[in-house]
Amino acid sequence: MLENLCQQPADKILQLMKMFRDDPRADKIDLGVGVYKNAEGVTPVMRAVKAAERQLWKAETTKSYTALAGDPAYLDAMRNLVLADSVAAGRVAAAATPGGTGAIHMVLETVGMANPEATIWLSDPTWPNHPSIINHLGMKMQTYRYFDSEARGVDFAGMIADLEGIKAGDVVLLHGCCHNPTGANLTLPEWQEIADLLQKRGGIPFIDIAYQGFGDGLDQDAAGVRLLAGQMPEMLIAASCSKNFGVYRERAGVALAIAPSEAIRGVVGGNLAHLNRQNFSFPPDHGARLVTMILNDSVLCADWQAELEEVRLGMLAIREQLSAELQRLSGSDRFGFIATHRGMFSRIGATPEQVVTLREKHGIYMVGDSRLNIAGLNETTVPILARALIDVGV
Repeated sequence: MLENLCQQPADKILQLMKMFRDDPRADKIDLGVGVYKNAEGVTPVMRAVKAAERQLWKAETTKSYTALAGDPAYLDAMRNLVLADSVAAGRVAAAATPGGTGAIHMVLETVGMANPEATIWLSDPTWPNHPSIINHLGMKMQTYRYFDSEARGVDFAGMIADLEGIKAGDVVLLHGCCHNPTGANLTLPEWQEIADLLQKRGGIPFIDIAYQGFGDGLDQDAAGVRLLAGQMPEMLIAASCSKNFGVYRERAGVALAIAPSEAIRGVVGGNLAHLNRQNFSFPPDHGARLVTMILNDSVLCADWQAELEEVRLGMLAIREQLSAELQRLSGSDRFGFIATHRGMFSRIGATPEQVVTLREKHGIYMVGDSRLNIAGLNETTVPILARALIDVGV
């Protein structure tokens, strides 16, 4: 039987990680992996997480299972973090998942159970794992225009024109903030126009929000999500704690579903719990419990928000430095988009050949579509990257 299996295609980012590890050059720069790093190149444990872990170590008396859908306190805390008071809590079903990826998988499985004929619409480009999971589940998929590669911003006219083609019951996957891989975000008026279109066409929004707090702030980054939540009869959300709490390896995520009524919400919640049972039984709890402790403790929460703001402002400073340095070296303002993008990523506009040259000649590693991780830079390496980009002709 096992000899009938085919070799699966290698993940390009994981391949890039191996190439970087194997590169003996001491001055190599990793801008490929989508993990936050500080100026020293370390992914730190946040202060509030450390403090919560110390408290948990003293107070925890059991490692028994939590509820099938996860600890209710965690689900409430995450619903409030993402949605605030934009929608009645009684309409929101929730289930804890192994990270944001687990939540995406959970939401897509729920769509498949509710409407097997639904088409999932993805931005072009999007995070590569989105189409990978959809293909794995055997679901229908379409793309809509999103990024203007010349202007390095959102092609909103193209996006709206394409989404006019959705059918009632189709699901439109949107990035809540800090679009991956482009860094180009929708404005609040654009979110409203999308809400109007979805209501007119009968489409259902599915929001992937993995970087809340990394763009313009916790509330600002959730503004589009909350706008839709306050207007749409149905909505699906996958949220991750990996980035904004730094608990990558703890796999803390949540799937949220806004139902038209409290009665339907109960059925949806039962289905989410059922899917947990089929996929992994009970969800992991350690990271989720730390997040809950932080969000429900005023002192821990204030310190977490302060450190998250330091992270956000640090990435903005790197963006502004890189944009200014490239403008100085090129004598052109064509790199101004870097300062206006938000989150960890920007698609820099290098060709695949230029990306290879950056790696081979300069030891600078980025994904083949020229997505670079801003958090992989510091004040010292920004000028190195800028000179390399100009050298290869970007």
